[in-house]
Amino acid sequence: MISLAYSPCPNDTFLFYHLIRNPSYPVKEELYDVENLNEFAQQGKFPVTKLSFAAYFQIMNQYILLETGSALGRGCGPLLVRKKNTNTTLENCKELLIPGHLTTANLLLSLYTNGTHKPTALRYDQIIPKLLLEEDSLGVIIHEERFTYEDRGLEKVVDLGEWWENSTGYPIPLGAIAIRRDIPKKDALQFQKELQNSLSAAYKEPKEMMDYIRANSQNKEDAVIRSHINLYVNEFTKSLGEEGHGAVTYLLKRAIDAGFIKKPTEIPALFLGES
Repeated sequence: MISLAYSPCPNDTFLFYHLIRNPSYPVKEELYDVENLNEFAQQGKFPVTKLSFAAYFQIMNQYILLETGSALGRGCGPLLVRKKNTNTTLENCKELLIPGHLTTANLLLSLYTNGTHKPTALRYDQIIPKLLLEEDSLGVIIHEERFTYEDRGLEKVVDLGEWWENSTGYPIPLGAIAIRRDIPKKDALQFQKELQNSLSAAYKEPKEMMDYIRANSQNKEDAVIRSHINLYVNEFTKSLGEEGHGAVTYLLKRAIDAGFIKKPTEIPALFLGES
């Protein structure tokens, strides 16, 4: 039996639902917030884990990326937001909230600001409530918060994903599924195949799957859940492909050049098919 960890967000529960219920391929799953997953990955805690690409870059000697399961695309990046009817900017804000120091959201913010700001980390679902209590703070939101922030009284300052796409031409790599390098390659490839099968089965969307997704989602509205899945589960989730590989490799280069991660003496093969 293999242990895996992923987030309770709809795109992940959609992806893994059929895998964790496959009687012929037993797995043990644990669900955590993305920043918890990033921290556990630094420890090598789980053989298979969801994590932010920014976190992966710090442990790429321990894990290798699966071709299936990534959250990568266009029009899906983190948003820098503020309370409506305020004039808060990066130049005058007193606090800048992020959903974790190891998140890709923080890496994008660092690239956008050239590392000139020192953000405060807060669990992603706590950022909007805190912003609504303050007049002079900014926050970077991710996940399903993207679909609800306006109705809750916030407005966009910068779409960090859009900025990335316009300035680089690449889609934005957000999160990935990685497997430890000490797992035999044949077992890693088998897991990847089982994950591909799980994703294919998920598109049939039985009622039981939606119940599972809703039970784990922070937001329980079906419309928000479906919008979340439609945005973050796409062709790159099925397979990173050449364009996905290019986007991940370029984000790694930018992270190294910006000093976000220490320059490695050697970059290992990043993708399972290359190893």
